[in-house]
Amino acid sequence: MANLFLFLSLSLFFSKNIINNKIPESNAIIVEYVHSVIGEKVGRGECWDLASEALEKADAEWNGKYTYGELLSLKTDTILPGDIIHFTNVKMKYERNDTLFTEKMKNHTAIVYKVKKINQIFTIAEQNTSKGRFVTTSKLEIENIIKGKIKIYRPVKEDEKH
Repeated sequence: MANLFLFLSLSLFFSKNIINNKIPESNAIIVEYVHSVIGEKVGRGECWDLASEALEKADAEWNGKYTYGELLSLKTDTILPGDIIHFTNVKMKYERNDTLFTEKMKNHTAIVYKVKKINQIFTIAEQNTSKGRFVTTSKLEIENIIKGKIKIYRPVKEDEKH
């Protein structure tokens, strides 16, 4: 019964957030894993520990540094939950509740948890932030990035490589 409930919950989650209800298996496993560890410390609490553990659960490859699969483009690819974002020297500015915020990320890794607006607004899962060394979610609006680079990767299993 619990498995049926989890299946139905994940099906509803994905159907609301994925175009054409299609998500690669590795991405689905990663999102399910992230959901299970929200509020917990993964590994040593470093940002890449979350990505590393999620990729391991999905049996997907990465280079042990900052390449987490197939590099995607915000211009030509549809970013999906379970994709992994790496931030390099990023500076963001945004306003919430009449307050201006600035965030900086020298090297940071996060996982797309939900897609709110295709290739523009995401809920990301991350750890080792100002909130602490445990998994939290936050809103990422691409238009708020004023400096630096982001790279987005689609997890790839060994047997899926070309």
